[in-house]
Order: sequence, then structure tokens, then C-alpha cells
Amino acid sequence: MIRKLLRRVFRRAAPANALPEPAVIPAARHGIRRDQLSPAAIKVCTVLQDAGHKAYVVGGAVRDLIVGQTPKDFDVATSATPEEVRALFRRSRIIGRRFKIVHVMSGPETIEVSTFRAMQDAESTETDEHGRVLRDNVFGSMAEDATRRDFTVNALYYDPSDETVVDYHHGVADLQQRTLRMIGDPRVRYREDPVRMLRAARLGAKLGLGIDPAARGPIREMADLLENVPPARLFDEMLKLLLSGHAVKCLKQLREEGLHHGLLPLLDVILEQPLGERFVWLSLENTDERVRQGKPVSPGFLFATLLWHEVLADWEARKADGQHAQPALFEAMDAVLDKQSGKLAITRRIVGDIKDIWALQPRFDKRAGKAPYRLLEQARYRAGWDFLRLRAQAGEIPMELPDWWDAFADAHPDAREAMLLPEKAGSAPRKRRRRKKPAAAISE
Repeated sequence: MIRKLLRRVFRRAAPANALPEPAVIPAARHGIRRDQLSPAAIKVCTVLQDAGHKAYVVGGAVRDLIVGQTPKDFDVATSATPEEVRALFRRSRIIGRRFKIVHVMSGPETIEVSTFRAMQDAESTETDEHGRVLRDNVFGSMAEDATRRDFTVNALYYDPSDETVVDYHHGVADLQQRTLRMIGDPRVRYREDPVRMLRAARLGAKLGLGIDPAARGPIREMADLLENVPPARLFDEMLKLLLSGHAVKCLKQLREEGLHHGLLPLLDVILEQPLGERFVWLSLENTDERVRQGKPVSPGFLFATLLWHEVLADWEARKADGQHAQPALFEAMDAVLDKQSGKLAITRRIVGDIKDIWALQPRFDKRAGKAPYRLLEQARYRAGWDFLRLRAQAGEIPMELPDWWDAFADAHPDAREAMLLPEKAGSAPRKRRRRKKPAAAISE
């Protein structure tokens, strides 16, 4: 009785910014088994713990396993500094500027290892004029690290040695109650890192969690902070969202939160066009299905679908102005991608894939002569045909066109000849006239 009274007194006397005491949750309650983890993640934790450091599988992997989803990767948090981690693993490297982390390579896997982060006060934290944190290489305790994380469901630490989950902010309870709750003041946390607003929409859609009103309320009015996020980081976050296997839900969530404006330039215009909207949603549904089935997906193909109707509108306008079709298409492609590059730093490789898919589309209209044979030899033919078929499914073109190409590609060489359409009048290639060689000068 006296002990209970003393605990209450000391709890009241504790400072407002005191760090919480964790709950240590046994396997019987959280349901994660050691054999569900990546062997590489277990090895990293074991090596660090054997060297006298704390080490846990942390964040998204723990969260996903508790709700019954398969994690895409496994991250580790530790009390060891990046240099100490680097010294323990031969195949490792320190990366990052805003916050140093270590990539530990084990077979085909790469485990991201981060050191516990410390709490920082406003005076000592380096931020930009909007409050976004620019440097974060201050290390601290595990309790501080948990408090620095964004959502309670991401502040979960799994210890492979005893299969317990260390929970500082009731994240397990929030998962069970289907709630996405921010740690700390949401307005301050969004200013520190505006990408958290996107992450809230993505995690809410992916995990089927309702966003806590305190975290949801400021999003719409603070959405313009995303203008200050570096394009490369915004692109990475959009890739995670679009390739999450729940892209349809994510984009609907973005609309509800008012975050779709400005993320993908002109995305609103695309979604407001009846034809374009059907095309985009079909693409996202196909991508979600492939992700859920464990099939490979192409970021280039997905971004090509998202921006196609902007290219199409620009292309048609240029042709109406009298430009030739092929150069008009390439100019339209460049114009749309230039607008995009201001917001999202799409990599050169993905830009190349997007342009290849778009450039193939008018070539599918040519079904006479040698053109069909040359098109089949193109390295990106299959991606181009998939894109063509999606256009037909959306009602943009007749389904007869992709069906013809599908049959032509599988047909015997003799049958292909019979499938070719007749050459249009005046379309036969002109024979090149041989130039007569000048007569040799007669020497005297």
C-alpha cells in the first residue's frame, strides 16, 4: 500500500518532459516468432549484443509482423555508434548526411543499422526556416530514440534473443485498436519532417488504421510544407506509396487529406478527366495485384501511366498546330517530364523507361510492311504492349489493336505475312535513285 502511494507521489513530481517507462511484451501477447525474422537481421542483432551493445529489430518490420503482414525489409536500432557498427562487420559502410546509418550486407540482404537518436532542444537543432530538421547526428538512449520516432506503431523494438517487444508508447495497443497516433505534438513533428504527412496517409491505407484526429487535423493546413522537401526524398516516399501494394487506397487517402495537390504535377487534372481517371486507377489496381502476388513491378511503367494523359493532351495540341507527329510526341514528353522534375527527382533510368514506353505507342498503329517485324525486336516491346492493352481497357483505343499485336507476336512466320494490313496508297517507300558516277577525266 505504501509502495503504491510512493509511486503515485513520484509520478506526480516527475517533470513533464520525463521519458516514458517501456512495457516489455512477451511473445504470447504480440505473436512474433523468431523464425519470422530475416536470418541476416538476427545475425546483426546477435553480433552487436555479443559485443556488449543493445540491438533490436525495429520499426516497420515489427509493426507489420504484429498485424500479420510480411515485411519488405528489416532495420536494426542499436546503442553502438556507426563507427562501432562498422568495425564489427566487414561488409558494411556508413552512409547518410542528415543522420548517419550503417548498411550491413549479409548475402543478398542489406540490413540498415541506426544508432539510438537523442532528444534535441529547439536551440541546438539545425533546421531550415520552415522548421525542417537538417542535421540529426546526436546519439542518445533507447527511450529517447523511441520518443524521436514518428508514430507509436513505429516505436516498437523486438529482441530476437528473448522474443520480447519493448513498447514505450503503447504502439501494440494502438495496432490492436486500429489507430495511427503521432508521438508528441503533430504540428511540431510535421514541421520537423513534412514527409510524415505522406507517411500517415500511406500507413493508414496500408494497415487499415484510422488516423488519430490530433494527427489528422493539421495535415490539410500544413500540406504546403511539402514544397520544401528535396525532390529526391519526395520521389522515394512516392515510390514507397505507389509500390506498397495498396496504392489505390493510398491515393484515395491522399485525396481525403488534401495531400494530392502538387505531389505529382497535374495529377489532379489527370484524375478529373473521366478517361484519364479510369486509366490511372486500372494501372494502380494492376500494380497492387502484382505486388500482392509477389510479382516484379516497374516504377517506369507506373509513372508512364500516371502522366500519359498529360503527354497525350500536349501531343494532340502540338499536332493541331501543324507539327509532325513524331517530333511533336518527343517535345510533349519532354515538356511533361520537365514539369515533373521540379517536384520529383525521377532517376535517369526510370525516365528512360518512361520515354521508351511512350515512344512505342504510335508505332503500334503501323501494321503493314516491315514495321511490325522491327517493333517486335524492340527491347521494350512487352512493356509497350502492356501499356497499349491498358489504354484499350480504359476505352482510349479499340481492344482490337492490342489483340492483333498479341496474335501477330505468337503467330508462325507464314501466318504473320497474311495478317499484315495492305500498304496505304502513297505510303510505299520511294526507291532511291542511283547517282551516276562522273566520267573520269581523260588524261592527255
